[in-house]
Amino acid sequence: MDTAPTIAAEGSAARPSPAQLALTLPVREGEEPWTEDEVAELLAELESDVARQRSQIEIVNSELAGLLRDGNDGAGRDPADIGSTNFERDQEMSIAANARELLDQSVDALQRISEGRFGVCANCGQPIGKGRLQAFPRAVLCVTCKQREERR
Repeated sequence: MDTAPTIAAEGSAARPSPAQLALTLPVREGEEPWTEDEVAELLAELESDVARQRSQIEIVNSELAGLLRDGNDGAGRDPADIGSTNFERDQEMSIAANARELLDQSVDALQRISEGRFGVCANCGQPIGKGRLQAFPRAVLCVTCKQREERR
């Protein structure tokens, strides 16, 4: 039941080196250009996120399968036990959905890096900003567009 996407560029020659990326990643006016070390750190964080989320999804799927298997027969069980099992199942499903969303965002960020689209706002086309990407490398919107989106 693993619906985790795969990273096409993971470990392949399709992705530019950190040195090449440092020269091409956009920055906002007044920001220092990206350094090779900053790009390498960003890539490592995204790749670590992908591995962590995939592991989290495997764990949650296993726990969820156990809850579904054990919770099928409600005959003779206390209603409180059934309610508790349902709560645990819903919580595990929520954790799995969140892990999948974070995985998708990290994979998308790595794909945008490979395609040369990383660091550009998906809405206005302006640079997202180095500081924002260092804090949240999965960002696809600049601060202005994100604020506008949140007000809607």
